[in-house]
Amino acid sequence: MKRNQLILAVAGFFLPSIVFLSCDKDDSGNQTTELRVNLTDAPIDELDSVYVDIKEVNVKLGDDTLTSGNDESGWVNIDINKGIYDLLSYQNGVDTLLGTGIIPTGYLKEIRLVLGSNNYVIDTFGVSHPLTIPSGGSSGLKIKINKPVYGPVDSVLLDFDAALSIKNEGASGYKLRPVIKLK
Repeated sequence: MKRNQLILAVAGFFLPSIVFLSCDKDDSGNQTTELRVNLTDAPIDELDSVYVDIKEVNVKLGDDTLTSGNDESGWVNIDINKGIYDLLSYQNGVDTLLGTGIIPTGYLKEIRLVLGSNNYVIDTFGVSHPLTIPSGGSSGLKIKINKPVYGPVDSVLLDFDAALSIKNEGASGYKLRPVIKLK
């Protein structure tokens, strides 16, 4: 009898403590982060301007659970300032905010830039040339990120390297095969 009372007393003491400690107000599945996507560029000598028509910016998180309100593959649209950006205007420490979006806190796998058709370069003689971007308008330019996103605000800086990305293909014009560094 005394043994049962002792067990009940010990259980009565520890059980509320265990229940209290197991309750956790931090539900990380519901936390969000404001993600800011910025753009900058490294210099190139043979061109005065590189104009890229950016229509969409999408992000993909590591858990692939984001299907509500988005396509089945887990891509999330970021609100952006759609338009034509002169990449060479964002050099030497200058960048521009492409857009922001509220995403679940987690692990950012990829960013996709969907481009329009109004892409061109202006050479050092002031002559405009079309800039073709393989799959830029259909599947978009996909950039592997592999970065955790935390807290109320986090940012990603996409650094285009125009000198390595843009190739003069002669008679067929200029092509963009993006070399983008994450900073």
